[in-house]
Amino acid sequence: MPDPSRADRLVALADALDAPVGSLAAVRAPGRVNLIGEHVDYNDGLVLPMAIDRDTIVAWRSRSDGRTTARSLELPGRVDTAADGERTGPTWGAFVPAAARAAVELGAAPVALDLAVTSTVPPGGGLSSSAALSVALVLAHCTAGGLDPDRRTLALAAREVEVAATGVPVGTMDQLASALGVADHALRIDCRDLTVDAVAIPDELAILVVHSGIERTLAGSEYAQRRSACEEAARSLGLASLRDASPEQVAGDPFARHVVAEIARVDAFVAALRAGDPGALGRILLDGHASLRDDFGVSLPAIDVLVDELVAAGAYGARITGAGFGGCVVAIAPRDGVAGIADRAAARYAVATGHTPRSFVVRAASGAAPC
Repeated sequence: MPDPSRADRLVALADALDAPVGSLAAVRAPGRVNLIGEHVDYNDGLVLPMAIDRDTIVAWRSRSDGRTTARSLELPGRVDTAADGERTGPTWGAFVPAAARAAVELGAAPVALDLAVTSTVPPGGGLSSSAALSVALVLAHCTAGGLDPDRRTLALAAREVEVAATGVPVGTMDQLASALGVADHALRIDCRDLTVDAVAIPDELAILVVHSGIERTLAGSEYAQRRSACEEAARSLGLASLRDASPEQVAGDPFARHVVAEIARVDAFVAALRAGDPGALGRILLDGHASLRDDFGVSLPAIDVLVDELVAAGAYGARITGAGFGGCVVAIAPRDGVAGIADRAAARYAVATGHTPRSFVVRAASGAAPC
C-alpha cells in the first residue's frame, strides 16, 4: 500500500489537533540513508548520506496553560509535559521537553503547544527516524517561538536532543543530513569541521532500501561500546581521533582498521559518482559491507544473505546501513530495473531466512523546512 501524500498527512494531523487544516502550522524533517561512511562520524571522519523522501511532520497549535502535549499518529500514548520538566506518557515523549529546552537555548521564546506527529520513516531501520523526530521537534518549537534557526545550528541542537532523550552518544551525521539535505544530491560531510558539499546522484541510478524485517534498537545495541573502543584506540595511538590514523597504525585492530578504510572509501565513492561508474560504486559498497561484517562486527547472517541476494538479482552493490545489528540494507541499482531487482531479492531472502523484507526506492530530498 503506498504511503499517504503529504496533503493527506496534514489533514490527519489537523484532525488529531481538532484544527482546520488551513490554519495548521507544521514543519517536516526527512530521514536519511547513508550511502557510505559508517561508524566514522564520531571518529571525525567523512560520510556520504542523503536526506530521503520519507519524513517526520510535526504540526501544532498554541496553548495558554503552560503545558505541552504531543501525540503520534503511528504510536500509542499521549505525552504531557509541564514547564518544570515533569513529563508523563510514552518513552518517545522524552524528545519533546528536550526539544523545547534546545529551542529556548537557541533563542526562541518559550511556548506551550499541542503537538501532533506523523512519520513515514520506518523506526528501527537505520534510516534515522529518531534524528528526523529530533530535528522536526526543535524546528517546530523554534518556529512557534519566533526563531528561524540556521540549519547547521538546528542540526547540532537536534543531536543534543537525541542524546538527552535516548542516552546514546550519537554522532552528528544524521541530524546534519536531515537539516541540510539537497534534492537529488548526496552530502559529503566532514565530521571534523562540519563542512558539507553536495554531490549529484546520476539520474540513471536508483537508491534501493530494503528493510531486513529485523528491528534494531540503538540504545540496546553495541553502538556505545563500539564508539568507546574507537576512542580508546585513538588514545592509545596518541591521536585526537582515528581520522588521523594511517592504515599501518591500525592494521592489528579490527575496529580501528574499519574506520580508517571506511573514511577512504567515502572519497572513492564520490569520485565514482562524479565519473558515473556504477561498477566502482557497487564494489565500494560491497567492500564497506565486508568491513562492517568482518572487522566492525555489526552485521548479522540474515543481513549478509540480503546483500548477496540483491547483488544476485542485479544490483551493482549493497551493504548494511545505519548502526547495524538489523535494520536496512542500501543498494545501488539501475533505475530501469530496480523494481524487478527488489522483488527477486526480497522473495529469495524471505525463503532463505524466514524474515519478511520491505523494499522501497528513495530519492534524495531537501532538508528540514516548514510544510
